[in-house]
Amino acid sequence: MTQTANSPTPHTTIRPSKGWANLELRELWQFRDLLLALAARDVKLRYKQTALGIAWVIFQPLLAAGIFTLVFGVIAQLPSGGLPYFVFAYAGQLAWATFSNTFSKAGASMVASSHLVSKVYFPRLILPLSTLASTLLDFAVAMIVMIGLMFAYRIAPTAAILTLPFWLAIILLLAIGCGLIAAALMVSYRDVQYILPVLLPLLMYASPVAYSLNDALARLPGSLRPWLALNPLSSLLEGFRWSILGTAPPDAQYVAYSLAVSIAVCFFGAVVFRRMERRFADVI
Repeated sequence: MTQTANSPTPHTTIRPSKGWANLELRELWQFRDLLLALAARDVKLRYKQTALGIAWVIFQPLLAAGIFTLVFGVIAQLPSGGLPYFVFAYAGQLAWATFSNTFSKAGASMVASSHLVSKVYFPRLILPLSTLASTLLDFAVAMIVMIGLMFAYRIAPTAAILTLPFWLAIILLLAIGCGLIAAALMVSYRDVQYILPVLLPLLMYASPVAYSLNDALARLPGSLRPWLALNPLSSLLEGFRWSILGTAPPDAQYVAYSLAVSIAVCFFGAVVFRRMERRFADVI
């Protein structure tokens, strides 16, 4: 077939597939090498230009636990279930840091990698998912410190430690769902990157990071108790601390609620991300 000089030049446009429920998990598997490469890059760059390097993973939760101990343990004299308040607060901070780091890094992932998004096609979902690697590394290092504190204070783990992977998985599920929503919105509305640093500290104090959920429910007025209970992080943080330190376990109904909310948020976040993905390269 002869092509004339006036014939239009053929071109191919690559776009994400349509369909709100088509999350393209198979495509993610096909691009698994890119996912691993981006995850490795994120880990290497995490503390590359800091003087203390990965030691910040240790110092940050220790410093936060020290501040919580002073404010809530010494000044407010809140109970800690018979445990040293510093260990109690560190366990809560460890769980919270896992959530907040995943949320904030996944939320900023699209804007941070805008040079890739605008030039190369790949499943955009890879970018927020790749941030999980550095979060899990931080968790592993901080968990070693947690074990050291338990040894120093002679706190023996109970059978509840077997549930730790469950609590960690649900916390990550909720965090990545929130991160996907934030990442999708941040591409079009850069205001989100200024809202998150304000929102996360407020959410931290509204969650039982440095205090017991049961104690907070007992102290709060009746009109405020449902709001604390409706926070899905409440029972997740309490369950995480129970699995490590053997404190009072969270109510099963609250756990079921938090599990359902976490699954729903993750699914909703993936759907929102996929629906807005078609415009990322044009807007970012």
